[in-house]
Order: sequence, then C-alpha cells, then structure tokens
Amino acid sequence: MTVEEFRDAMAGVGYIPGGSELHRAFHAFSQEALKITAELNGPYHTPSEVRALMAELTASEIDESFTLFPPFHTDCGKNTKIGRRVFINSGCQFQDQGGLTIGDDVLIGPQTIVATLNHDPVPEKRGGMFAKPVVIGDKVWIGARVTICPGVTIGEGAIVGAGAVVTKDVPPRTVVAGVPAKVIKRITAAQ
Repeated sequence: MTVEEFRDAMAGVGYIPGGSELHRAFHAFSQEALKITAELNGPYHTPSEVRALMAELTASEIDESFTLFPPFHTDCGKNTKIGRRVFINSGCQFQDQGGLTIGDDVLIGPQTIVATLNHDPVPEKRGGMFAKPVVIGDKVWIGARVTICPGVTIGEGAIVGAGAVVTKDVPPRTVVAGVPAKVIKRITAAQ
C-alpha cells in the first residue's frame, strides 16, 4: 500500500479490523518509522538534517521554519501534516495513523502524547481499532506532558496547560487545564 493509498483509506475509515490490509500497512509503516526515528534520536543532527528526517518520516514537505528537539517517537509518521513555524519539544510521542494535523505557529511542550486510535473494547476483537483524527489549530500552545486523545480538535489560539488530558474539543482562544481538561479562562486581545 502506498502512502497516498494509506492516507486515503484512513480518511474514510472509522474502524480497522485487526489483521486487515490496512492494519498490516500500519505495521509496515511502523517499521520504517522505527528506523527513521532511531536515526533522528541517535547522533546530533543539524536543524536542516532534522527537517530532512521529518520529511522522510512524514512523506511530506517540512517547512524550513520547523524546529524539533529530539528525541521524538511516532508509530507511523505517514499521516501527520505539519504547518509552518511549528516547534516540537523533546520527548513527544505521536500515534498518527488516524490522522494528525498541526497548524501554523504551534508550540508543543516536552513529552506531549497525541493518540488517534483506540482499540476495540470487545476482548475478542481487541486487535481492531477505531481511528479518529486530531487537529491542532494555528497558534496553539501545548504545555509539557499533555495527552491529547483521539478525535480532539484544539481551536486556534488555545492554550493547553501542562499535564492536561484533553478528551474533548477545545474552543478557540481558551485556556484548558486538568484531568480531564476543562476551560479555565478565555483569552482576550488585552490580557
């Protein structure tokens, strides 16, 4: 399965049966991701080398304004879209098979986890997965050690406080924090 076929299939699917062709494609892309992230997380790389490795990992163009501090982990990489002027701090883990879109001017704190899949709760079908994309809007700031659950959209200009577990959509220009994350204030032009 090509990267484009994989992306197209994931865009139109909600459930992936365990052992299906799509499920097997996950595993093939995972092996490639393990190889690329081992290189990325190994010896020092210049910023341009980091961008080149991320372009290989995501099979997409990475803007020269992108910055990543390794280590970084993903179990696929091929279904992540990264905007301009994005900063990803060290220790982040992205599970992107279900689709991950990161807008422009986004700051992602260290050890952030983004998940786009959930396993089937029925024990006999536990190998199956439900895919739900995550969207991180423009100008979002995500604090350290945040977990973003499948299907969440974080609105433009929002702030997610350190340690939050985001289980539902975050409105634009709000600050959320806690477990589960809740709106704690609105962001106005004059703070």
